[in-house]
Amino acid sequence: DETLETKVGDALRARGWTIALGESCTGGLLGHRLTQVPGSSEYFLGGVVAYAYDSKERLLGVRHQTLYDHGAVSRETAIEMARGARLSFGADLGVSVTGIAGPAGGMPDKPVGLTWIAVSTRTGDRAESHQWQGDRVHNKESAADAALKLILRVVAEKG
Repeated sequence: DETLETKVGDALRARGWTIALGESCTGGLLGHRLTQVPGSSEYFLGGVVAYAYDSKERLLGVRHQTLYDHGAVSRETAIEMARGARLSFGADLGVSVTGIAGPAGGMPDKPVGLTWIAVSTRTGDRAESHQWQGDRVHNKESAADAALKLILRVVAEKG
């Protein structure tokens, strides 16, 4: 049966849409998965792996104040990362993933496994959070899966 990344490719191709990524905790895994699909150059424009605060600001246009006020793992930062990816690549869809992959780095209000995923289109932005319970590899794979599923929902909705 079809992989999520194949379904995403088919959905984007059907709409004639392009996609760009701003990844943090997934470390390029989402871009890797999208480019596993033959012909993905038709819709995948590129991505940025912005791990450090400074990289999120410089490469994706996340405001310093957003990072200072909300942290890297937040709805606000995820949306600015997705919007920054969309605008810097000139894509129809920008997608971001930011989270705490583990095993360390968690805090009481932001536990290990907390991940924010956002999608930005010309008509608006959306973000959702997840709380994974696995190890680092599992959390990264789960985040990439969830991002692909969110992309599918957003592309399917836009009439």
